[in-house]
Amino acid sequence: MKPNEISKPVLKRLPSYLAYLKSLPEDGPANISATALAAALDMGEVQVRKDLALVSDGGRPKVGYLRESLIADLEQFLGYNNTTEAVLVGAGKLGRALLGYGGFAEYGLDIVAAFDADESLAGQDESGRPIYGMDKLPAFCQEKKVLMGIITVPATAAQGVCNLLIANGIKAVWNFAPIHLDVPPGILVQSENMATSLAVLSVHLSAQIRG
Repeated sequence: MKPNEISKPVLKRLPSYLAYLKSLPEDGPANISATALAAALDMGEVQVRKDLALVSDGGRPKVGYLRESLIADLEQFLGYNNTTEAVLVGAGKLGRALLGYGGFAEYGLDIVAAFDADESLAGQDESGRPIYGMDKLPAFCQEKKVLMGIITVPATAAQGVCNLLIANGIKAVWNFAPIHLDVPPGILVQSENMATSLAVLSVHLSAQIRG
């Protein structure tokens, strides 16, 4: 099954499985069952079994999956073996933090350039990646055929930036701005809502304190 044929909830769970499998000691058991994986991640066994069956046919009754093979199947399905180039818009503190994060390479993501409305930021980031003014964005995206855009601008500017990216060939948007983005059919937006995450953590802590 192709990634675009799988629901977003499943796609969001698959990286969790991969991260756990890769965290296990190399000298540990060679096989792992869906039951063990579900228990480790506090998830439903039936759900985990169904998810894994979508990306790998390596499971065996009473044996489970060969761990290294399952890791390979997950990485291939998620596209981590194929480098995806992206542009980032918004070279402020968050944008620069993402530019300097080397861990994206493990997941097949390469942020090739950043853009910002503040011309004084133009030059080269500490990571070695170029930062350009916004006027350079259209030609860059079209010439490089970049398909992913990362938005780290204030909420008031996010929709305009999103529209500009889409107009120049971007098909997927990773949005860090605290705002809902309206996009045409066929464009995927993945928003990182820090307020929502903080609310979940706060409620959990409140429950722990009350308990």
